[in-house]
Amino acid sequence: MLDEIADLLDLQGERFKPNAYRRAARSLEALGEEVAAVSARHELDQIPGVGAAISAKIEEFLTTGQIEYLDKLRRDVPPGLRELLQLPGVGPKTVRMLHLTLGIEGPQELAAAIEAGKLKGLAGFKDRKIELLRGGLAALGTSDGQRRPLLEAWELAERLVARIRAGAPVDQIVVAGSLRRRRESVGDLDILATSAAPAQVFRVFAAFPDIEAVRGQGETKMTVVIAPGIQVDLRVVPPESFGAALQYFTGSKDHNVRIRSLARDLGLKVNEYGVYRGDALIAGRTEEDVYAALHLPFFPPEIRENRGEIEAAEAGQLPPLVPAAAVLSDLHVDFRAVESWGNLGEWKASAVAAGLKELGIIWPEGKSGSEARALRTQWDDNGMERAPIRLRLGIERVAGAAGALSDPFDFGISVPTRRGGVATPPKAMVGPPSVTPWTVSGLRTSSSTAGAADPIEAWIRWAVATGTALEVTPSPERDGLDSGAVRAAIAAGARLAITSRPERPEDLRHLGVATGIARRGWATPSDLLSGSLPPAPRAPRRPRN
Repeated sequence: MLDEIADLLDLQGERFKPNAYRRAARSLEALGEEVAAVSARHELDQIPGVGAAISAKIEEFLTTGQIEYLDKLRRDVPPGLRELLQLPGVGPKTVRMLHLTLGIEGPQELAAAIEAGKLKGLAGFKDRKIELLRGGLAALGTSDGQRRPLLEAWELAERLVARIRAGAPVDQIVVAGSLRRRRESVGDLDILATSAAPAQVFRVFAAFPDIEAVRGQGETKMTVVIAPGIQVDLRVVPPESFGAALQYFTGSKDHNVRIRSLARDLGLKVNEYGVYRGDALIAGRTEEDVYAALHLPFFPPEIRENRGEIEAAEAGQLPPLVPAAAVLSDLHVDFRAVESWGNLGEWKASAVAAGLKELGIIWPEGKSGSEARALRTQWDDNGMERAPIRLRLGIERVAGAAGALSDPFDFGISVPTRRGGVATPPKAMVGPPSVTPWTVSGLRTSSSTAGAADPIEAWIRWAVATGTALEVTPSPERDGLDSGAVRAAIAAGARLAITSRPERPEDLRHLGVATGIARRGWATPSDLLSGSLPPAPRAPRRPRN
């Protein structure tokens, strides 16, 4: 809602207010707890970018479910102008200029103006941009503008990159944007590549079977909409600018604004083509070169949000984030998934392909120990001696449930769940068995989805008190912590367990997506349960915010 207010204010020609609302929106998005809890403590004004006026609007929304100021702006701005914001390369300022200059109030008027040649000669409207607008108008409505869960966007990007690699001569190809930063939801995809044959790259890209519309194509960029309504931009850039383009299109906007400001202080200019001193290109081939030219270290993409990373770098205190390939244990594979998909050999082969050393299969409470022993025997007899994967068995228990396990079999992992109507943390966790070296939790504790009766901070306190590790999964909207909750858990001293929560053997590769969410929350190896033994206890630390 705050982002929409910013767009509508831009359309009205406001100069400073739009940026204030966008900054507040980004701060709320990164909040590690429910905004209602912050409001209850009367601390909304402590959120970066939230002053008295925006604080009052948040309070109004929490009380009434709406913001009257937003409703008024919607009434004041013609709805057709808001539709034009869906066009590629068109922002509020462009829409306002078209409205004031040509009286355009919606897509139909813009299409007529293009056909009449009225855009030619307008500042910023070269032939290529006019053709991009023409294609965008033809495809308007095919992109729904909705943000997709990270895992859904990642799987689409994986298929696209694999297809382009297989069919065209690309030297480098990377997905940038919010997906590379592992933001929990993704609006569109930005793919960057280098190639000696860009036309062939675009032909392969255009043949992707799920394309609903082509919004525009030039010599270096192609924009399409792929079912179910996701816009994808593919750019082929020269090798000497690849690093600069990757840094620029990875974002975030706030991080890049700070980077450009630091560059100006050094008498330099940074854009998507490189780092320049005057007209001379001095860096751009790699991201490391771009940052080094500004006397800065390389920033992991996941933390490029202008939330303390630059200050930490200047103080020499950038944390050693969890390496992307360092998580060797996936401790929460539901036994029901093992029963439903594939034999143990397939699970073991997928675990090897994912680089794992241990796999934890979680047993539903009530299953007998004899069945668990049979599973372990099957696992041990399943060949692959040259690539052994240690099997750890666990049991699923209701959080706070009393009583001993139903079978004396030595389960090495206990997974508390909220079955049976457990909606808030119990005062104490009864169990797990004293022999259990690890406990992990499959509780859905995403700060973006938790309701008022399920506050994330309460579950974090419970996890710290009971020694339970909180899971970071590829789908925080469904069953794990989002990056804001990761930061809050780390600050409180809770441990994390990165898991893929697979439904099929091949889903074990999603562990890397979950690791990215943990890295986005500034998680370091000492914050994790990993390896064969838990890390030594350590004092809580508060990440920079």
